[in-house]
Amino acid sequence: MATAPYNYSYIFKYIIIGDMGVGKSCLLHQFTEKKFMADCPHTIGVEFGTRIMEVSGQKIKLQIWDTAGQERFRAVTRSYYRGAAGALMVYDITRRSTYNHLSSWLTDARNLTNPSTVIILIGNKADLEAQRDVTYEEAKQFAEENGLLFLEASAKTGENVEDAFLEAAKKIYQNIQDGSLDLNAAESGVQHKPSAPQGGRLTSEPQPQREGCGC
Repeated sequence: MATAPYNYSYIFKYIIIGDMGVGKSCLLHQFTEKKFMADCPHTIGVEFGTRIMEVSGQKIKLQIWDTAGQERFRAVTRSYYRGAAGALMVYDITRRSTYNHLSSWLTDARNLTNPSTVIILIGNKADLEAQRDVTYEEAKQFAEENGLLFLEASAKTGENVEDAFLEAAKKIYQNIQDGSLDLNAAESGVQHKPSAPQGGRLTSEPQPQREGCGC
């Protein structure tokens, strides 16, 4: 069966990492569906979503792999770090333990992705200001000390969710333009718009395995 022509110039691979229950799947759902997913089971293994965004006049397809936060799935989810152009590292501003574990998540990300992977720190559940347990200032300092982008967001209200994915995409695109990201490297996490014969099947994109849904 013939597939429709591509309507984007690049594919960027993203991963979403962080402790269980910080709202990773909710952020993905809010970004791809523009809806808040209130009650859902925790992710088993990985979940997958896509969306096309425009960056500097270029249409870019984001392939987003949402990983389980539970320790027992860590061995499975680590394999998805490889070849990621961007990583959203998420904590819950109302649960300090999720913030305290960021160093461990960052170590994994640094060790398993390539040096040019753009990592953005996301403080989720910004709508729960009254229950805040991690200040904006300390998280911003952590991000600056580790060379990370940083935003607080709310998967519930949608605040800054779009910006979280967009800011990372802008930085990746900038890295392509200035030559610091080698598109020919297997681990770049970026594919330029592939071509296929008229009426041919396009097979450049991996087929996701849907193993679960949840936060």
